[in-house]
Amino acid sequence: MSELEPEDEKIVILARSARARTQAAEGAAVRDTDGRTYAACTVDLPSFKITALQAAIAAAVSSGAEGLEAAAVATAEPLVSGASVQAVRDLAPAAPIFRADPKGEVQEVLR
Repeated sequence: MSELEPEDEKIVILARSARARTQAAEGAAVRDTDGRTYAACTVDLPSFKITALQAAIAAAVSSGAEGLEAAAVATAEPLVSGASVQAVRDLAPAAPIFRADPKGEVQEVLR
């Protein structure tokens, strides 16, 4: 992968940190159109399940974000879930989604 812009590197680091802090399956972070960042992890409870990216987007929207510039997911999985991608596309049809491995190395950029 090519070098990331500093702001994109920041959300990859935040996603990795969210995953590591909670030992969750995924960590995610998003940057809104005002430059604010939001990080979250997978929520997997008996009565409520949400992907890390959905949780980060929920935090952004509930804080007043009207759009996204970029998103990042840190996961051991080889793909970003369709539900996560769709959540990003609901707010930002063209925002890049960085998929990083648990070490924080970007493996793929979805556009």
